[in-house]
Amino acid sequence: MGCAAAAGALLLTLTGCVGTSPASADVDLGPGPAQAGKVKKGALDGVTLTFTSYGGIFQDGQEAAAVQPFAAESGAKLLSDGPTDYTKIKAQVDAKNVTWDVVDTDTLWAERQCGKLLMPLDTTVVDTSKLPKGMRGKCSVPAMSYGVVLMYDKKKFGSKPPKDWADFFNTAEYPGKRAIPGIPSDASPGALEAALLSDGVAPDKLFPLDVDRGLKKLTSVRSSLVFWDTGARSQQLLESGEVSMAMVWSGRAYSAVKNGAHFAPQWNQFMPVSDSLAVPVGAKNPKASMALINYYLGAAQQTKLTELTSYSPINSDSHPKLDRLASEYVTTTPERQAQALKIDNAWWAKNQAQIIQKWSDWLAR
Repeated sequence: MGCAAAAGALLLTLTGCVGTSPASADVDLGPGPAQAGKVKKGALDGVTLTFTSYGGIFQDGQEAAAVQPFAAESGAKLLSDGPTDYTKIKAQVDAKNVTWDVVDTDTLWAERQCGKLLMPLDTTVVDTSKLPKGMRGKCSVPAMSYGVVLMYDKKKFGSKPPKDWADFFNTAEYPGKRAIPGIPSDASPGALEAALLSDGVAPDKLFPLDVDRGLKKLTSVRSSLVFWDTGARSQQLLESGEVSMAMVWSGRAYSAVKNGAHFAPQWNQFMPVSDSLAVPVGAKNPKASMALINYYLGAAQQTKLTELTSYSPINSDSHPKLDRLASEYVTTTPERQAQALKIDNAWWAKNQAQIIQKWSDWLAR
């Protein structure tokens, strides 16, 4: 299949199918400051870009809400690839043959690779003024948002709901099993922060995390813990009623309640999570890549993305039409953001490898 024939395919493995895009200097995005969600009509005629994400319903939503409309308005030819693979990004950058122009990545990885495999954002092209506070990185913007949230059994604790993560660890007043993530090869914001908060650490004094203290607190309730290693398993634990409380991703919590699980969220101290969009170092037309990211951040695009995928929008002017239950699980409203725990992603990015080792050792005991 030639490059031209491949352009309409949704998922492609691009090996040698490199477009001949005009140089960045030839791209005229129009006068005035950048506006999220806007691109000059026909500004990228003749430009070929490849958008890479994780596939499935999420990438389908990204394509329909932002990538395809961007192609129609800008004139660019958009190819899609996936799933995101960090070894492939490194190989492309090292070989100076970058075929992925905008990539959806893990936020901590993006933070760690800023200035190495990923280039800094061009804020003359990318308007970040409508993003939730603290969610923009130097080299990336959020692709969507969700959260790590405390879910509790309404039948057991409805008359006295847990107030925070301290209550999650209070097995005397709130008896029963607790579910937390337990993935040996991964560690991310969640269990350690909750453990330290319950052990008396003030929210604004969490970082740098005292990992050993957090693990000690987790050990104190280990007999009550149930570990999940996939989002599907966390949802199953809620729906089956195997646990009384759970630390889960908000999307899985929503799906469980939608399916009839008798659980409710406690949003106090929930932990925001997001994927990130970034441009690899050596991308052939960085300005055009940044224009795609800028378009993706628009209110209309984010509204549609949320309606298609249920992930929370990351533009403060976005107001998706959702049913009552789905609306309750949007994590980026001003009201919900006021309840969020501040996470230091830069610290996590720097220390994640060492934490994974300690976490894996603790799980194996």
